[in-house]
Amino acid sequence: MPRLAGVNHLDAMRALRKAGFAIVRQSGHIVMTNGAKILIGPRHNPINANTMGTIVRDAGLTNEQFRKLL
Repeated sequence: MPRLAGVNHLDAMRALRKAGFAIVRQSGHIVMTNGAKILIGPRHNPINANTMGTIVRDAGLTNEQFRKLL
């Protein structure tokens, strides 16, 4: 599966909002939820490829679905 390297945190959170997630709170990390799942992402650029892959998987998306939302 291709890696998701070099994704800006603002672009990633925007894509997750398109997927139905809403920001609950922000500090050093961004917490998002869709009512059933909670995602936590860092607020630094770029997001590490392994971290981004884990966030996408936890959101229930494939890498290809996530890339289309970017």
